[in-house]
Amino acid sequence: MPGRAPGPGHAPPRGEAETLWDEAPCGYVAAGPDGTILRANRTFARLTGFAREELEGRRFQTLLTVAGQIYHETHFAPLLRMQGEVREIAFDMVKADGSRLPTLVNAVQRREADGAPASNLFTIFDASERRRYERELLAARDAAAAAAAELQRLNGGLEARVATEVEERLRAEDALRQAQKMEAIGQLTGGVAHDFNNLLTVIIGNLDSMARLLDGMEETNETRRVRRLRDMAHLGADRAATLTSRLLAFSRRQPLDPKPIDANRLIAGLSDMLHRTLGEEVKLETVAAAGLWTAQADPTELESAIVNLAVNARDAMLARDPNGGGRLTIETGNASLDDAYVDGLVEPMPPGQYVMVAVSDTGTGMDAATLERVFEPFFTTKEAGRGTGLGLSQVYGFVRQSGGHVRIYSEPGIGTTVKLYLPRLARAAAEAEATPAAAPVDGGDETILVVEDHDELRDYSAGVLRELGYKVIEARDGAEAIAVLSGGKRVDLLFTDVVLPGGMNGREVADRAARLRPGLKLLFTTGYTRNAIVHNGKLDPGVALITKPFTFDRLAAKVRQVLDG
Repeated sequence: MPGRAPGPGHAPPRGEAETLWDEAPCGYVAAGPDGTILRANRTFARLTGFAREELEGRRFQTLLTVAGQIYHETHFAPLLRMQGEVREIAFDMVKADGSRLPTLVNAVQRREADGAPASNLFTIFDASERRRYERELLAARDAAAAAAAELQRLNGGLEARVATEVEERLRAEDALRQAQKMEAIGQLTGGVAHDFNNLLTVIIGNLDSMARLLDGMEETNETRRVRRLRDMAHLGADRAATLTSRLLAFSRRQPLDPKPIDANRLIAGLSDMLHRTLGEEVKLETVAAAGLWTAQADPTELESAIVNLAVNARDAMLARDPNGGGRLTIETGNASLDDAYVDGLVEPMPPGQYVMVAVSDTGTGMDAATLERVFEPFFTTKEAGRGTGLGLSQVYGFVRQSGGHVRIYSEPGIGTTVKLYLPRLARAAAEAEATPAAAPVDGGDETILVVEDHDELRDYSAGVLRELGYKVIEARDGAEAIAVLSGGKRVDLLFTDVVLPGGMNGREVADRAARLRPGLKLLFTTGYTRNAIVHNGKLDPGVALITKPFTFDRLAAKVRQVLDG
């Protein structure tokens, strides 16, 4: 450390030493034990802006900021007395013009022979550049940290986007494979049916020619035997023609004659025939929607589709209970299918307004593996000789060829609902477009517990509700829902499917929820039609229910209605 401050009674440095003291690149201050400045070099005076005469007699610590003075008294001065020196302490000094000067201060204390403090020598370095450099380093570090965080965020977002894209791609590929499979089967069956129809034309034509020849022959035992054989062959050919007609329906190659249809009137006209077909064991109920739109489809094919579904439903109910039969419900309704709904379909169809015809039964139901193949031609769950496996494929082909959509909901041991969506007549749709649109439905900030075992449907429902502003808690089954309701989380509405796995259905979940949370609002959902569920004893009349599939607007309106009710 350059130089030492002279103690009391010592002569100041002279000559070369004086020059070194005065012109040193750092400030030197010689002070008494209490900090009173005895002498300061020219460099320190220049750094602080004070004249040397102004500095002498002033206590060193008074040149510090308030914070510096406190630190000097509590730490710096005691350390100097204990250790005899203190190195590189950062102080901000107050210059003559009031501005601040960042410094680094070293101090050495000289002692008398008896150990008493004699003087203090301070070495003061200008730390302005160092402080600026430190600030730049800190700023660079913060910038690097921010860049790293942003990069991590971008990477996380990229990973999420990639995962979403992959999931959507896989879902699209699955849908494409299913569509290609159905299309390939349709092309194959359509080609076979077309060729087989040619053969049947020849067969039936020759059988008719045989009949005319027999009519011109004398009636004998031999001719009667030939006539019986001819009639049996003709019956078989007619059945084969029916099969080819169904194959053509599945492949969407049958000739259709679309006409405006009042589905309520068409079903009412089928009522007597359905009663005779179903028999006394099966109870038939028809529920006609008021204000039903006019559909556009082939009325003959629609009648055939309804009869096919009714016969399948009868067989399923009798298989479950040969003595008790069951209940068949045919229901109509208006449906508006939005983009969110049609985007999830295997085969494309435009969003818009449709007329819904639903056939619900209390039969054996179907598992997931059966549902995946239910529309394939010749696929049947009936025993050999009891079915061709073409009933549902014919219904599927007719509805798709008509520009509509078929949706099946089924639970083993519960029953099945088949919903046919037929396009609304364009003229009626045009009139509807001229009417003012309904006001958008507001969401809310309430908390909704969604209970649904179908992962994609639960994600969709939760996503819609979150988009509306609601807080959503998700549960896969009744046990998870009860665990949530037993805790302390706020829940304003329980939105649950009727049929749930795990031994607890939606009704039982609602009953336990009512005991745990009296006054909790309830909303049920199901793939079955409302009337089928109510009359089969799944729900009590008056319970809030929204049937699948539901659109964004329907769910929004229903949830708000229940919460405000």
